[in-house]
Amino acid sequence: MIFVGLRNFDRLFHSEEYIRAIKTTVIYVGASVILTIFLSFFIALLLNMKVPGTPIYKALIFIPYAISPAIAGTLWSFLLNPVVGHVNYFFSKFFGISVDWITAKPYALYAIIFASVWKVMPFDIIFYLAGLQDIPDDIIEATTIDGASAWKRIWKIIFPLLSPITFYLVIMNIISFMFSSFAIIDVMTRGGPGDYTTTMIYRLFLDAFAFQKTGIASAESVVLFLVMIVVTFIYFYFGEKRVHYQ
Repeated sequence: MIFVGLRNFDRLFHSEEYIRAIKTTVIYVGASVILTIFLSFFIALLLNMKVPGTPIYKALIFIPYAISPAIAGTLWSFLLNPVVGHVNYFFSKFFGISVDWITAKPYALYAIIFASVWKVMPFDIIFYLAGLQDIPDDIIEATTIDGASAWKRIWKIIFPLLSPITFYLVIMNIISFMFSSFAIIDVMTRGGPGDYTTTMIYRLFLDAFAFQKTGIASAESVVLFLVMIVVTFIYFYFGEKRVHYQ
């Protein structure tokens, strides 16, 4: 082994495979974070309503977070199986179509996004539920008396009051989707078709363990570390200005 300076980084950023992995990561993480945040918020609103059976619904919704990412990937592989999967069964039953979710573009990327959002969403729901229960009833009653519609109450009152929680969850979700997605991708698509679903963390795994490119893999791990530092700094610097602590 010899010292090569920055040669590994030079090779890395001239690699078409790694550039594609960066683009895939941006799309995958961005779509997953947005879907997770908004779905979790609306599900938390529903669970916060005082209806019979709510504790049971809360317990059932938390189950996906309790299982490992590998198990989540396996479950979704069964559900999205093009031959015997339940999703394709309903699609063919009601719409007369069958989708090859795992091995065809762009459906393979959709598949890992679905599985990842399903896995992480309970974590966000718990935080939003806790935040919703801390909002004083007087504020909601006052806006209702003033004639604000339910939609305006949600976006003008409730969601801004939960901005500290949203602020925290965005950072945690980015970290989760950047690093914890490896098991789901490995079980469901193995980065395929081709390298269509190969993210930066999965590219690191392939180069380090499958292809034994230790120098390139080390450079990739440093890049991932720097990316997370930059993302966290940018969000804390700019996002803090839009967060309203009560």
